[in-house]
Amino acid sequence: MRRILAVATAIATLLAAYACTSGEGPGVAGTKISVGVIPIVDVAPVYLGRQKGFFSRRGIDLTLVPEQGGALIVKGVLAGRYQFGFSNVTSLMAAQSEGAPLKAVANGVASTGRAGRDFSAVVVTDGSPIRSAKDLAGKRIAVNTLRNLGDTTVRQSVRRAGGNPTGIRFQAMPFSEMPSALQARQVDAAWVVEPQLSEALTQGGQVVASNFVDTAPDLTVAMYFTSRPTIEVDPDLVARFAEAVNESLRYAAGHPEEIRDTVGTYTQITDTVRTAMILPNWSSDINRASLEQLATLGREDGIFTQSPALDQLLP
Repeated sequence: MRRILAVATAIATLLAAYACTSGEGPGVAGTKISVGVIPIVDVAPVYLGRQKGFFSRRGIDLTLVPEQGGALIVKGVLAGRYQFGFSNVTSLMAAQSEGAPLKAVANGVASTGRAGRDFSAVVVTDGSPIRSAKDLAGKRIAVNTLRNLGDTTVRQSVRRAGGNPTGIRFQAMPFSEMPSALQARQVDAAWVVEPQLSEALTQGGQVVASNFVDTAPDLTVAMYFTSRPTIEVDPDLVARFAEAVNESLRYAAGHPEEIRDTVGTYTQITDTVRTAMILPNWSSDINRASLEQLATLGREDGIFTQSPALDQLLP
């Protein structure tokens, strides 16, 4: 059954790859593509890259479609709704380990590697009895999707602090809803990334764990990816897309103020949050050792039924 589903999704994506062109055939100027993204700071480089013409100069007419999490974007690419997607690496490894025909084409975002100064954190309200990651054991914690990157990295923070993560109750919600859910005491803590991290902190929130930093040094968090049928049908388009993404990452790393302004074009943030945001590391290099660590943790936490084949997934 799994093989049949894989073939079906591959065919759907194959047809979508042809359909996404402007009618002039694959690999030509004016190719229209849709990319699934999450409305968080991570994807600011592609929004800015589109504005700067990095994609249009390569003959790509780029549409960015917001989704709640990486798992939904993976499904969208497999179903042919998107020609490319942005997803956290846990979602990609989980899908690849189950036979999904996916392949990363460019790095997406990485941790700063600085505890207390990363773009991702577990946050509690001011006055909460939770004072450290160890205290998160048995608590209700908001994550954007279940059985995914948030679960694994938060559990690792608890383990490293000497706590037992088995009793944690994760609750799924969009990142944008987490600060208000935290204030309303709907959850005990929330795993948030920028700009929602700074939003929560301006409301009196306190960081109790830097979950990406606790998981691996300079963790590669997410990547841009496509389906193998798309690569087979139009390798030139894939190459041009990857080039535009990498140029966008390089530009983002050198122009932080433009990035701060760009985030406000696709999320609702205040000037205070825009200024306070901790920006990620937008290196074009993928940290394989950090992915191997995530794969190991994913097996331990039951997210992966079998170990992902990184050689098949990575560019």
